[in-house]
Amino acid sequence: MFGRLVGNLFQRVPSLLNRRSLMTKPNVVFVLGGPGAGKGTQCSKIVETYSCTHLSAGDLLRAERNRKDSTDGQLIDTYIKEGKIVPVEITINLLRKAMENQKDGKSYFLIDGFPRNEDNLRGWNHVMDGQANVKFVLFFDCSTEVCIDRCLERGKSSGRTDDNRESLEKRIQTYLQSTRPIIELYEKLGKVHTVDASRSVDEVFADVKTLLDKEGFLKK
Repeated sequence: MFGRLVGNLFQRVPSLLNRRSLMTKPNVVFVLGGPGAGKGTQCSKIVETYSCTHLSAGDLLRAERNRKDSTDGQLIDTYIKEGKIVPVEITINLLRKAMENQKDGKSYFLIDGFPRNEDNLRGWNHVMDGQANVKFVLFFDCSTEVCIDRCLERGKSSGRTDDNRESLEKRIQTYLQSTRPIIELYEKLGKVHTVDASRSVDEVFADVKTLLDKEGFLKK
């Protein structure tokens, strides 16, 4: 009798652990939109108000590019200047490390500028399967003209090598051809919240707050 009870308990342990893992794994919101749509600005305002962590794929890649002993720095720099999408293995590795390094106990991660194409999404699903729960996509919708004007204005002080018209036109095409299909895929799953990003920062954030409150985001 005792042996049978012990055996049943050990059979239940993996199941119990799996349920605990599902309960504690982080929730992820993919933040997408064209270059200049205001993703970074809105994410900064979100983390000021809500208990969550912002990870920018672009910022992580630029930081890695600038790291003196980086083995991928030159490759990242070339892809960024040409408006191309950096190989998924590099981006996923940086995102995973950043998530693992967060020790503040926040359960929500805003991942800004990712996934940018089908390869990114496949890589995420392969590496992060069972490790994170993608809640929804926060899509900042903005016209190409507004995006370009904002980036050119930002380029006057940002120091970013990709804030110029030639790079922007390539980035816009990459976004339309590669990232929009990802947004459309999540729309079919009913997991996209679209915000009109052509308005002022405060007007956009007012809509963002409304939908995050409905999603149950905890305020600070």
